[in-house]
Amino acid sequence: MTDVVVVESPAKAKTINKYLGDRYTVLASFGHVRDLPPKDGSVRPEEGFAMDWEADERGNRQITAIAKALKGASTLYLATDPDREGEAISWHVRAMLEERKLLRGIDVQRVTFNEITKNAIKTAMKKPRDLDMPLIEAYLARRALDYLVGFTLSPVLWRKLPGSRSAGRVQSVALRLICEREAEIERFKPREYWTVQAQMTTPAGAPFTARLTHLAGRKLDQFDLGDEKAAMAAKASVEAGSFSVGSVDRRKVKRNPPAPFTTSTLQQEASRKLGMGAQATMRAAQQLYEGIELGGETVGLITYMRTDGVQMAREAVDEIRAHIGEAFGRDYLPGLAREYSSKAKNAQEAHEAVRPTDVSRTPAEIGRYLGDEQKRLYELIWKRAVASQMQSAELDQVAVEIDAADKSAKLRATGSIVAFDGFLKLYSEGRDDSDKDADDESRMLPPMREQDPLKRGPVAADQHFTQPPPRFSEASLVKRMEELGIGRPSTYASILGVLRDRDYVRLENRRFVPEDRGRLVTAFLTSFFERYVDPHFTAGLEEQLDDISDGRADWRQVMQRFWDAFSHAVAQTKDLKISDVIDALDADLGPHFFPPKEDGTDPRLCTACGTGRLGLKLGRYGSFIGCSNYPACQFTRRLVESKDGEGGGELKDGMRALGVHPDTGEDIVVKRGPWGLYVQQGEPDPNDKKAKPKRATLPKGFEGDTVTLEQAVGLLSLPRLVGVHPEMGEPIEAGIGRFGPYVKMGAIFASLDKDDDILLVGMNRAMDVLGKKLASVRTLGEHPKDREPVLVRKGRFGPYVQHGQVVANLPRERSMDDFTLDEAVPLLAEKGKPLKPRGGKKPAAKGKSARTEGTKAAAPKTTAPKAIAKTAAAKKPAATKKAAAKPRAAAKSATTATKKGA
Repeated sequence: MTDVVVVESPAKAKTINKYLGDRYTVLASFGHVRDLPPKDGSVRPEEGFAMDWEADERGNRQITAIAKALKGASTLYLATDPDREGEAISWHVRAMLEERKLLRGIDVQRVTFNEITKNAIKTAMKKPRDLDMPLIEAYLARRALDYLVGFTLSPVLWRKLPGSRSAGRVQSVALRLICEREAEIERFKPREYWTVQAQMTTPAGAPFTARLTHLAGRKLDQFDLGDEKAAMAAKASVEAGSFSVGSVDRRKVKRNPPAPFTTSTLQQEASRKLGMGAQATMRAAQQLYEGIELGGETVGLITYMRTDGVQMAREAVDEIRAHIGEAFGRDYLPGLAREYSSKAKNAQEAHEAVRPTDVSRTPAEIGRYLGDEQKRLYELIWKRAVASQMQSAELDQVAVEIDAADKSAKLRATGSIVAFDGFLKLYSEGRDDSDKDADDESRMLPPMREQDPLKRGPVAADQHFTQPPPRFSEASLVKRMEELGIGRPSTYASILGVLRDRDYVRLENRRFVPEDRGRLVTAFLTSFFERYVDPHFTAGLEEQLDDISDGRADWRQVMQRFWDAFSHAVAQTKDLKISDVIDALDADLGPHFFPPKEDGTDPRLCTACGTGRLGLKLGRYGSFIGCSNYPACQFTRRLVESKDGEGGGELKDGMRALGVHPDTGEDIVVKRGPWGLYVQQGEPDPNDKKAKPKRATLPKGFEGDTVTLEQAVGLLSLPRLVGVHPEMGEPIEAGIGRFGPYVKMGAIFASLDKDDDILLVGMNRAMDVLGKKLASVRTLGEHPKDREPVLVRKGRFGPYVQHGQVVANLPRERSMDDFTLDEAVPLLAEKGKPLKPRGGKKPAAKGKSARTEGTKAAAPKTTAPKAIAKTAAAKKPAATKKAAAKPRAAAKSATTATKKGA
């Protein structure tokens, strides 16, 4: 008998199984085993924020494997990651097993560990606990928030701002930061200023450089020398004077080492020093945490990498201090161990900082076992953790004031020298180029004393211009989000990835540049939902989520307060006119789309007609610049340049190439028509106007910018054979018709749900929907004139009889259950009406068989009687009414569903 341990990843499961031995079976959940279905109604605020959870194939497979291992077990240990997501995964696993009634007689325990080492694992197994319900409720609240914002706000975007993708609760705030920084850069006007520097030499002949700080008895501010004329006058004044040392100020400065890494600081430093993006950093860190094979044994090299804590375990600190004494000497070891606390807003410090699990595993020793990214990241983590416990660096700083003999000018020279390198011997923190406080330890000044005469050398006047604030890098954006308290460190990598995946931003020289699409979305949200993309509001919401996780707030009450205000704000946009949206966006983004021209002419003047005013317009396919003289002037300019190319990219100019058909070699493209998106095989023949290329409508669930060549070939090959009915022997086909995806058997058509994949639907699903359809159809027999079947059907407006393409409603007092063929034939002759063919064509001419008019689209008539007759014999007529299609629509589907439209 073995107990069962559930972790998140198979790599971790393999390592832990080695540590625990044969008494335990360790299985992986492969992350979350279930999630909210991506459709409306998965979170229901009106029912106390009830949620529907759905497991995918992988989740069900893993739960089945866990259930199988539990047979004969006495204890289930849930050992997923030691954070909110890990707690939630354990909760989902337990809930799914409980739903299957598989936990009777089994003790369920939760265990957590911060590092994957033998000692940590065995210690954790001795200290099990219950699931942390406040932490789980915080997860539920966060998941519900993200879902409700996304599924409520995104449709508003799609309706009011065509071409936009979707909006997320935290992503939208991060996007706003990027867009506002770009707007700040665009508004920035460089300002000129000058500096004057002189080369000086000490009596001993040592040269150094000094800068002019005072002129004519007044201290110079940055812009006092604002042009060349003023600078040249200042330069002449310095050149005319003689100088001596006025004062020498020496002082010692200590620089303390930085704290060990949190998730956020690890991402920032990896970006600055290693050029690794947030996602690459977290991927490599995950591998180091889960374990690397060293000498035949898998060993976790670092502690858990999703943390906002900066403290380290006492035993880890003691080991690091011992290593410092041995490797660097006692001078580099402070008398007491250093303790750190986080300065980040909302830091919970629930876990240790990111550190090596064993400091004796130096980067030099284990580098050969690691990949390039793993090696560089491990070295960074190892050095930072060790340096955090080293002695402070000491710097000698010197400031020398230099006076002119006539007191008309004063210059200043500064320098510093590292007196004791301390932690700098091992680690120097990287600097972002926006950090203006970076020190220059290499600048040294020669020895000088007060009243020493100085020899003046060349004097230079240099022109400068103020610089705009830099665009955000991954490091600086993560830092800013952490400062504001937006999101959580573990989510930063995915947030930045989502912004790029949606083409809201792009990386240029490792800096975020907002795309026009991203700026339009931000302008829309700040104009009409300003509160919900406000960084301070989002940070406040994070604090409330922290209160939930600490048990200080009820998650449903927090959700209700948010939802009441948010749903009201969304409801107010229902009457929002597109013209209001255009005016707001045009006013907000006008300076971006129409920057001032150097010649001073109106930047909005239409270049095509010369009289119209250019402005922002919203069309079916997105935003564009258009002329006010439309339709006389049809000048347009696209705002969002889309990606293009085989197998990827968005629709560009209404079309996207997918590739070539594997059998015919014809080009397959996605096109945008007046009624929506469709795929097309080949091109029209210019010599044969009647010949049209094969086309297929993109059904719901297929997006024009993501549909693949394989899917397109499948859609073009519809209808496809699903299989043969095991009892009736009739073929069952699936296709797309005028009313959407369907399956059919003979003359019987049944619509599929929007969630059904027309390319993957199988026999079980097809027989299920056909069975429901057949329950609403009954054959009365053969018509005496042409021996074709006469059917009675349930329709949207009541039962009706059908003969080919002629239908007639039953009298109101009659039921389809007892209606006979003898009654149906005269009813069809008296009140029968032909169905209108597709496209609104006129009904068949008098004297012609209405059924004959529809034979081109109708299914083969020989199959219908068999299918219906067998069904009628196998089933009793239904006694209760069921919702079905209109009589006319139901009958018409039999003639039109086999056609594929664009």
